[in-house]
Amino acid sequence: MPPASPGCAGTHGFGRVSVIGLGYVGLPAAAVFAEHGVEVVGVDTNPEVVACINRGQPHVGEPRLDALLRRVVEAGRLRATTAPEPADAFIIAVPTPLARAGEAGRPDLSHVEAAARAIAPVLSAGTLVVVESTVPVGTTERVATLLAGLRPDLTFPPEAGEAASVQVAHCPERVLPGQVLHEVVHTPRVIGGLTRRCAERAASLYRIMAQGECRLTDARTAELAKLAENAYRDVNIAFANELSLICDRLGIDVWELIALANLHPRVDILQPGPGVGGHCIAVDPWFIVAASPEEARLIRTARQVNDAKPQHVCARVRDRAAQLKRPVIACLGLSYKKDIDDLRESPAVEIVRLLAEERVGELLVVEPHIAALPPELARLGLALHEFDQAVERANLVLLLVDHGRFLEVSRDTLKDKIVVDTRGVW
Repeated sequence: MPPASPGCAGTHGFGRVSVIGLGYVGLPAAAVFAEHGVEVVGVDTNPEVVACINRGQPHVGEPRLDALLRRVVEAGRLRATTAPEPADAFIIAVPTPLARAGEAGRPDLSHVEAAARAIAPVLSAGTLVVVESTVPVGTTERVATLLAGLRPDLTFPPEAGEAASVQVAHCPERVLPGQVLHEVVHTPRVIGGLTRRCAERAASLYRIMAQGECRLTDARTAELAKLAENAYRDVNIAFANELSLICDRLGIDVWELIALANLHPRVDILQPGPGVGGHCIAVDPWFIVAASPEEARLIRTARQVNDAKPQHVCARVRDRAAQLKRPVIACLGLSYKKDIDDLRESPAVEIVRLLAEERVGELLVVEPHIAALPPELARLGLALHEFDQAVERANLVLLLVDHGRFLEVSRDTLKDKIVVDTRGVW
């Protein structure tokens, strides 16, 4: 059956919603909108991703997403394509990585700009454009200006103000991998419009499926709010990671130290780890530093502390491997957090890569949530191993991710092995 034309909107005014970018954020959002009765057209530049979704099969791992996607695809409420089509609202949910890693990093907005150029030909008066990707301050205005240049027959904010024929807003995603389907509905939404009318129009879109509060503001404040959330978490993680470095130098158990300090009713120190990964916390604070380098001194330092932690872990492994005649190292976990398959910006991947390049020993890589190693590890000659066999063969066990499966190992299995536990769970 041919798809319905946009404009057949229900009481909420959105007959068709298009989600540009069907990754970890875009695909769950598209499925949830479809579950709430909206016709959704998902757009992705990868034909394999499009084909997979149209079969009702998610290409990203997320609890309960497979059943939901199959249901809405079979019902005809969600389909995917490689080219945008007319819609009442467009949600841009594409990646915004760093152009260069580390302190000199600058945000790469090429995916956002490409998405804007792709939708420009199918925009019409009354259309809403929402940037959901996490972006530097001023990006939503930049998108509106880009669209205005491509479509002079339409009017856009901020030039046309409240009278603009196309509304543009920013509503940053605020979801946690592993809990996306719950959080996309229940987490409060910050909705920043280029005008008040833009914000109100965007709020009416998200209220179709959102049960959490929708708080309206301007676009620049909404952009910085998302960056501030992740910078706050990064700074607190950096404090815990810096304590772990100090404790290593002084011969103190950092896990016991933090547990004792947290007995104070007004102290809540986080747990240290091998670094910081993921698509947000490891990237977004650099957007603030890039925009305001002289003022963002604490945020910059926190990023430096967390970015350096993988090298510290590698140094610990080298020291312990030097005690062995022939080190065989079981590297447990590659994802950036437990019990998911997301390897983006994962410090575990960096640690394994560094150990392989330095030839510290034979590496047995274990990651139960993926079927193949990322290219940067595969080209080093590494391979995936089963957990039990890897631990049995190893004389040094390096815990990088606290997957539930790894915590089942008995202490008797580890008693004759050197253990480097970056998560403090053993």
